[in-house]
Amino acid sequence: MHRKVIAPSVLAASLLLVIPASAASSGPGAPGIGDPYYPASGNGGYDVSHYDLRLQYQPKTDLLEGTATLLATTKQDLSRFNLDFGLKVSEIRVNGTKAKFTTSGDHELEVTPAKPLARGTSVSVVVKYAGKPSEFKVDGWSAWQRTPDGGVAAQEPDSAVWWFPSNDHPTDKATFDVSVNVPDGTQAISNGVLQSQTSRLGWTRYNWRSNKPQATYLATLAVGKFDITTDKTASGLPILNAYSKDLGDNAGAARASVERTGEVAEWLEGVFGPYPFNALGGYVPNVTAGFALETQTRPFYGPRQFQNGANVSVVVHELAHQWYGDSVSVEGWKDIWINEGFARYSQWLWSEKEGEGTAQELADWAYATRPAEDPFWQVKPGDPGPENQFHGAVYDRGAIAVQALRNEVGDEKFFQILAGWPTERAHGNARVGDFVRYAEKISKKPLAQLFETWLYTPGKPDVSALNPAAAKAPKDAKAAQSPSARSLPAAPAKQTEPKSWKKIAETNTVHDHGH
Repeated sequence: MHRKVIAPSVLAASLLLVIPASAASSGPGAPGIGDPYYPASGNGGYDVSHYDLRLQYQPKTDLLEGTATLLATTKQDLSRFNLDFGLKVSEIRVNGTKAKFTTSGDHELEVTPAKPLARGTSVSVVVKYAGKPSEFKVDGWSAWQRTPDGGVAAQEPDSAVWWFPSNDHPTDKATFDVSVNVPDGTQAISNGVLQSQTSRLGWTRYNWRSNKPQATYLATLAVGKFDITTDKTASGLPILNAYSKDLGDNAGAARASVERTGEVAEWLEGVFGPYPFNALGGYVPNVTAGFALETQTRPFYGPRQFQNGANVSVVVHELAHQWYGDSVSVEGWKDIWINEGFARYSQWLWSEKEGEGTAQELADWAYATRPAEDPFWQVKPGDPGPENQFHGAVYDRGAIAVQALRNEVGDEKFFQILAGWPTERAHGNARVGDFVRYAEKISKKPLAQLFETWLYTPGKPDVSALNPAAAKAPKDAKAAQSPSARSLPAAPAKQTEPKSWKKIAETNTVHDHGH
């Protein structure tokens, strides 16, 4: 037999004729989206536009079985891509064809399609899986909370990996269809509008739709036995609230608070502009967690939020997030101030409306009651670091910064900024710097130094940085010449604690996420 020898150069040339250019140049997508606070969060190489989750959950055993269909578009030529997920996967198909997969790290699911995917291609990814979410832990903690009659997925900055595969970062938003089959007598609560409910052979299926872009950590699932109330706003938006049947002594206060959701949302529309989503509501499951979370269209409230009686202020906080945090989301987790500073400030505005202390009085009190040596003043709300992402300073010092902006630009421009920003950036993402530039554009004032002082400079700023009127008060001339004078507090005038202060402080556990 005579074997023909092909020169390497000829072989390479012939292979190029049969291998698509995209395959030759394709590579794996990054295992993280590039957020310095959470390097493993999210993935590179694709954008998800829609999640279709078809689930079945058995409360007695905590067994969750699911088929997730992700519709995505590739951003590069991909030989492989990652999903964020923690449960056991049995099969993955990409564009209908079985794909190879393996796991790595805490929650990386590495998917290798049968053939490379060209950039700009529409892709469907179907993942079949099953597992007990409560048994999956990352660094010893879980976003899945068991209840006496079911389970709940609600956590920040991560919760999706406990119940569905995703590109788990706020910069990759998508619409959601969530269909959940549960035993008769049990309900399944999720985001958006309940499209239908059907029963068959001892099981009831609930089909939910969230039709506006939604970050993965804002997707929620609660299975249990709930009392459900429904209503509509004056403009026709559906409201659905759900309360675990076993809330005990907190039941009345929880209802007295969350049932005011429609009223609060209508008031917030007067501050932040039109409500950005297709549904309203909230739910209070029987969990031990004390925090609350702005899960999109249907905030989660831990029962302990109401242990001292009704607290509408926490409802104001979580609903304000529907504009500041949900519709306009962070570009990176270091930008958390554009979520939390404004949600806390909305509580101050509600206090102002209710005649329980103006926003200025609350800012003055928050400033005066923390001495310069308090570590509170060392946290930078504009870039607090992952260890301080939910520190009280991000909330209170962050809200003081918002009041300082109000004092600087005046009420007319200030409220124009508050309502204009969620419209300008609706359903998108933003950095702190984007907000600063927007505020400068609307106010026609330079504001970089104001935000540098309040968001990025450790130490307690001089009181004149908060309230320009205080700058007119006499000061010690020698102290004023000191290079460190800007970081020293002026002696505050005698103040009275605003009536709403303690009630707002009770909501501080909204940022105690139990990590």
